[in-house]
Amino acid sequence: MTDLKTETSERISEIVNKDDVVLFMKGTPLFPQCGFSSRAIAILDHCNVAFGSVDVLQDMEIRQGIKAYSDWPTIPQLYVKGEFVGGSDIMMEMFEDGELLQLMNEKQVAKAED
Repeated sequence: MTDLKTETSERISEIVNKDDVVLFMKGTPLFPQCGFSSRAIAILDHCNVAFGSVDVLQDMEIRQGIKAYSDWPTIPQLYVKGEFVGGSDIMMEMFEDGELLQLMNEKQVAKAED
């Protein structure tokens, strides 16, 4: 019998590796439920990349599990090609410095469709 932590961690691992870019957030891209999630969506939109999202408010196991998975205490959390990038503040700093777009280009992530 697998324990809940292992099962949740495996689910998260599948999610972060499913899409090039994945954002764990509160709410959805169309209806973010907090300012930090809203800012993260705006940054990804500016980068013009395709991304998947997970509404942690809909799944308490994921909401708690993602914090342990990344060893990062807050949400939103951004993953690019399966690697944890950071939360809203780090995303903002990287975006302002041009590092986030550079990372997306280096990792050859899929562009958003018009």
